This record gives sequence, structure tokens and C-alpha cells, in this order.
Amino acid sequence: MKNIQEEIVLFKRIIKCIGAQFGKDCEVVLHDLKRPYDSTIVAIENGHVTGRGIGDSGTNLGLEVLRGTVEGEDRYNYVTQTKEGRVLRSSSIYINDDDGNVIGSICINFDITNLIMVESNLKSLINFEKNEETKEFFTNNVDELLDILIQESLQQIGKPVALMTKEDKMKGLDYLDKKGALLIKKSGDRISKFYDISKYTLYNYLEEIRTTND
Repeated sequence: MKNIQEEIVLFKRIIKCIGAQFGKDCEVVLHDLKRPYDSTIVAIENGHVTGRGIGDSGTNLGLEVLRGTVEGEDRYNYVTQTKEGRVLRSSSIYINDDDGNVIGSICINFDITNLIMVESNLKSLINFEKNEETKEFFTNNVDELLDILIQESLQQIGKPVALMTKEDKMKGLDYLDKKGALLIKKSGDRISKFYDISKYTLYNYLEEIRTTND
């Protein structure tokens, strides 16, 4: 069976080559998705682009792939944004084992913020097709990523927790489940606290949601 650890030396050489070829604005990341999600980054070039380093976590998109909400298919030339508001042109390829399970990924994030400012002169270099359906967050740890996903779930409902019905809370939990938030270690405690329910109630709601979705 293919193991990302057996090929990590080759992958590191590849990302180093890409990072050197395209310069300081091109971040290249190797994720080992068999590791705990709070430390999937095992190699990175030009990490200053998103402010991440070795030992940091993956993004929400990786969570969705692991959860099965999104297919683990290679994605090319999609637009993402850092938490500072810088615009990135990104591509991700996934590494599978012999059984087809996703075990890793190589991601390229090219900062095109400055190029956009001079688009009229560099149009051929920054031509991209915006994908409104792809939304990816870059964080240094899974706790921050979970906070973002929880806030995203709140926006899906459009009312404070104090005014939520059971159906409202289940809608929020369904969103978090599909986004892979429950794969994050100890996420159940924080999600339960945020939605003002017990962990017992949380898992009862999740069971009901998953049964309905199936």
C-alpha cells in the first residue's frame, strides 16, 4: 500500500522546485492527511504567503474531502483569500493509497494581489475563472479553523443561538457536519457549548441529521 511517508523526500524536492521556480509569492504545501488534522503540514515553501509553517493544520477544504462532502479530485486555478484579504490563485492535487483513499495533498497558493493591481499590463499572467463555490480558509491551527466554521454555520441560520429552535440548531449542525468540523479533535465540546446543548443532545441531533440525509 502506498504510504506518503515513503515518498515524502520526493514530494519535498518537488515543492522546493516549484517554490523556487515561481518565487516568494508562490506558497507550496505538502499535507500528510493520515496525521491528526491539527498538524498535517509536513513541508512548506514560502509559508509567509498564508502565515503557516510545518506542523500547522490543513484548511476547511481538506476537512470536507476527508468527510466525503467534497470529492477528493484535483482542483486547478481556483481563487482563495487569506485572512488578511490577499487574493491567491490556488491549485490542489490529492495523493491516494492503493485503495483510493486520500492520504495527502500538494497545494500551490500564488499571491496575485499585486498583479491584480496592475491587471491591465499583466492580464495574461493573472487570468483566472472565479469559482464562487470554492471557499477556503487558511489558518495556523484547527481551533481557529473551527471558530470560522462555527461562525459560518451561524450565518446559515441568521439568528442568535438564544432565539434558535431545535430545527435551527440542527441546520447549523448539519452544515458543520458536512464541512467536516466534527473530524476536529474535541470539536464536540466547543460546538455543544456554542449551540447551548449537551454533548448527548449534540450526538442525538447528528444521528437524526445523518439518518435523514441518508
